[in-house]
Amino acid sequence: MKLSFSTIAMVLIVMSTLGAQEISDTSFGKGLINFTAKDSSFSIKFAPRFQVRSISSWDYDSDQYGSPEHNFIVRRARLKFDGFAYSPQLRYKLELGLSNRDISGANDYNRNTPRYILDAVAMWNFTGNWELWAGQTKLPGNVERVISSANLQFINRSLLNSSFNLDRDIGIQLRHKTAIGKTLVMREKFAISQGEGRNVTEGNEGGLQYTARLEILPFGMFKSKGDYSQSDLKREENPKLMLGFTYNYNQDAVRERGFAGDYMLRADGTLYETDQTTLFADAMFKYRGFSFMGEYAKRTAEDEIATEADSMTPTGALVLTGSAVNLQAGYLLKSNYEIALRFTTLDYEEVTGTLPEEQYTLGASKYIVGHKLKIQSDLSYTTEDKNQDNITFRLGFDIHF
Repeated sequence: MKLSFSTIAMVLIVMSTLGAQEISDTSFGKGLINFTAKDSSFSIKFAPRFQVRSISSWDYDSDQYGSPEHNFIVRRARLKFDGFAYSPQLRYKLELGLSNRDISGANDYNRNTPRYILDAVAMWNFTGNWELWAGQTKLPGNVERVISSANLQFINRSLLNSSFNLDRDIGIQLRHKTAIGKTLVMREKFAISQGEGRNVTEGNEGGLQYTARLEILPFGMFKSKGDYSQSDLKREENPKLMLGFTYNYNQDAVRERGFAGDYMLRADGTLYETDQTTLFADAMFKYRGFSFMGEYAKRTAEDEIATEADSMTPTGALVLTGSAVNLQAGYLLKSNYEIALRFTTLDYEEVTGTLPEEQYTLGASKYIVGHKLKIQSDLSYTTEDKNQDNITFRLGFDIHF
């Protein structure tokens, strides 16, 4: 009898629990297992998490709303491992996905297998403030995408992110941090990656992908890496601001969104290739329970319309080009309830044939143990080309050990 990956993982967790009945000094939200070797040659933290969601959606049709559609899903279910190996200067992160949304995307280029691996990356602090990363992980793209799905202010990320983010890829990254004066901090991040997204085994089909990001923190560092966590849960006593700028160039990209989307396959079995460029400008601000995040994204391509080998006949595939703006803000009450608002607008290039969208979202959250244990809900009103309307209500909870 063949056991699924998830079954094996659950068996290992149960076995480890049964074999270690002593009381641990860890606490909720700090990891299920925290272990450091006696000789300090390695450490490991194991932290499972999952998110459950209820979604109700109404589409406006003519002069009335149709019947609502309801959906209940386990949006994410993940096993996260991190620590150091041999030396604290050599850290690692391994994150595996178990839910259907985590592992979907099987195709000919990943041998038609589930995409269990989210992150598998080693991070080496080889000197001073320099780090070299190698493996599969998130690229240094827009701040909203790099923020963990465990630390979101709303039920999920914005429409800007779903259409224009860079997501995960496999390659190397070079990162550096510079302190200037009493408070100013600058961070530089560079990446060279395969360019076709995570868990691709039959690459590289097109060219490589190049990413550069500059971050400026004029008022110093946020508490507990709060620049990469939504909501001001630490209630910053002094104003904190991060400004970020990202440039991404995917040479000879073969997928409709560079790292994702369908492969642009021609009738003769070859792949259409075109250069894609994506730009981001974003900001994160926090002060005494108030938080604000703003983002701008723009993707262009050398030629959006995929063509056959004759360079004239359209294949039917095209690159999703255009621009988007996302603005969101929230205020955390002393009771750890938060009210948040978000506005997102997407304006696609006319050649894509995709209608422009606007979305207004009102969110409410109760943080029981910060982002580790929370209940969230949001209500969104979305229009396409200012005509077609949709109302969506989402409710869910997160548990992160």
